Amino acid sequence: MYLTPGNFHAFDADRMVVRFTMMNDNVEINCAVSTDAMDRLEGAKRVTLAQREEQFTRLRSQIEARAEQKFLNAEFEGSPAGVILRSIDFRQL
Repeated sequence: MYLTPGNFHAFDADRMVVRFTMMNDNVEINCAVSTDAMDRLEGAKRVTLAQREEQFTRLRSQIEARAEQKFLNAEFEGSPAGVILRSIDFRQL
């Protein structure tokens, strides 16, 4: 089963993550990617809070590909269970 893109939800400044969803048929999968992971992916040093959605959009295909891998490997976290991406998840890329 492959995931398809869902929606950008928000930049969560308290948790320093961007929240988004992926779709598994008609089931929405909650996902998040840390700002540190996005910065390392992009080689960015100073991204403002207001630029996080734009940064996510630029990196979206890489982020969603890794989220799909974690989903297929059943690497879920949190309650409700979802996919959380950290910089360590992108080391092999």
